[in-house]
Amino acid sequence: MSHRVKSVIPAILVALCAAACGSGGSDKPRSITTVSWGGSFGRAVNEAVNIPFTEATGIGIGVEDYNGGLAQIRAQVDIGVIHWDVVDLEITDAVRGCDEGLLERIDLNALPPGADGTPAAEDFVVDGRYACGAGSLYWSTVYAYNDDNIPGAKPTTMADFFDLEAFPGRRGMRRVPQANLEFALIADGVPLDQVYSTLDTPEGLDRAFAKLESIKDEVIWWEAGAQPPQLLADGEVVMTTAYNGRIFNAQVLEDQPFVIVWDGQLLDVGQVAIVAGTPRLKEALEYLAFATSAESLARIARRISYSPMRKSGMALVTTHVVAGVDMEPHMPASPANVARALRFDWAWWVDHQDEMNERFSAWLAR
Repeated sequence: MSHRVKSVIPAILVALCAAACGSGGSDKPRSITTVSWGGSFGRAVNEAVNIPFTEATGIGIGVEDYNGGLAQIRAQVDIGVIHWDVVDLEITDAVRGCDEGLLERIDLNALPPGADGTPAAEDFVVDGRYACGAGSLYWSTVYAYNDDNIPGAKPTTMADFFDLEAFPGRRGMRRVPQANLEFALIADGVPLDQVYSTLDTPEGLDRAFAKLESIKDEVIWWEAGAQPPQLLADGEVVMTTAYNGRIFNAQVLEDQPFVIVWDGQLLDVGQVAIVAGTPRLKEALEYLAFATSAESLARIARRISYSPMRKSGMALVTTHVVAGVDMEPHMPASPANVARALRFDWAWWVDHQDEMNERFSAWLAR
């Protein structure tokens, strides 16, 4: 089965107008549990989506944080006891979860139109059209440094991240193969449009791991998105890979002297999905429709620098709601920042995830 889903498949989506009509006469308060990444992103979603959603519908929101993956969703579906309702997923997990039957299928045509009236299925950019759930935001893995801790010449390319001679000191990297393998090849001179074809060969994989090996002794591995800004602030690393929005918040709200290097950024997409079999499907569908509307995505993007995946939502993003700074220069999908971006090939990772996890873990243990 091909993993390159070109169109969504209408399935069990309940008419949203029916969902909006209330709880069918029951006096029992309605509530759902949403699961996301916590931290600055979680705060942005709470202010931009959860609070206004509850005010508009009366449906309560319980929030849980996690670090990604399908293990907890799979366990709940397997035993038929669903605690989570709506989950923010990385796209590889969303596609794998859809293939495994862990997520409800969604008809984008039934979602609200764009801010300009464009039908939803057309308003979502191509990267945001999936069989299970809806695309939400472009985000990226970048690397950043603390300007105060690098005197003289500053790093400007992905190669600089791996250059321990020109920029000595510890590096921070996420303890997963994703992004690290891509960054290693970019730093080693592989053109952006050849990164995944290179990874598709035994020689290319060896080349990526050899490049990682060249800095392995200087790496501090992180797992949660809140860690990289803290590593930079504490001076534990000279530079670190990170989620661009986490660095942005440290820059703008905490006045940290951090600098993002956009060269070779790995541009990725977020997915909002519903756990298969939830007994709160009607409420979950209502929440998904609200959370992935152009207006909601723009409200999130005015709080953290992730680009809406609805065309009509992009024009609604102006300045940061607190700091007042123009958001355009900080957006991963802005023309200037996307010029040297590598688009995450989720299909490659869906096909190779288990193999890469195994090899990466074995490499780490050596």
